[in-house]
Amino acid sequence: MAHFHGRYIDRVVVLTGAGISAESGVPTFRDAGGLWERHDPMDIATPEAFSRDPELVYRFYNERRSQLTRVQPNAAHKALARLQREFPGEVYLVTQNVDDLHERGGSHQVCHMHGELLAMSCTACERSMRAERDYDGRSACPACGARGKLRPDVVWFGEMPYHMDQIETRLADCDLFVAIGTSGLVYPAAGFVRHALAAGATTVELNSQLSDVTELFHHQHQGLATTTVASLVRELLGD
Repeated sequence: MAHFHGRYIDRVVVLTGAGISAESGVPTFRDAGGLWERHDPMDIATPEAFSRDPELVYRFYNERRSQLTRVQPNAAHKALARLQREFPGEVYLVTQNVDDLHERGGSHQVCHMHGELLAMSCTACERSMRAERDYDGRSACPACGARGKLRPDVVWFGEMPYHMDQIETRLADCDLFVAIGTSGLVYPAAGFVRHALAAGATTVELNSQLSDVTELFHHQHQGLATTTVASLVRELLGD
């Protein structure tokens, strides 16, 4: 159990968004020069887009997986991994990001609510598997053999995020909720702070700029994730 701003903290839920990986060079969602600037999201990130032009969707996600091999976890990812290792209570990490930088940074538990870039799912047999290479409409599912049925195992617009029951259970029982690098625009993640407040948790936002839900946080720190996350982790671990 740790002491934080006059309260004893035993159960922590951390939510991370695009801002934590931006410093590693992962393109962000909305920023100028970001991931979607060259594409309309409705053309590459909906079930309808996949049905209409699967080859465009395959190419987009093949490129994103290739980009991922050229970036590395940063100090913020590593600081959260340290918090999971050394905090005397529980640290439950939820990410909106589909990259694997938390895992490569050393985190032993990561809940990917929007899926994983390095996974594919089969719409025929509904199995999920590791993405081992580039894919196109001729690719066969290694589990059932169906061709043209593999899709990125990520949550597209209009689809329900993964693991919501588990996340809401953790939020209802947490003492501290920390949101890092999130815009506060994308639901249901933007509503997590309200769940935490209803549980009586202390809430902290770490962001490069004010989010759309900043006013709901007890504490807000602006700055780069590599600086603000490391500072918070040191405080929680009593460094």
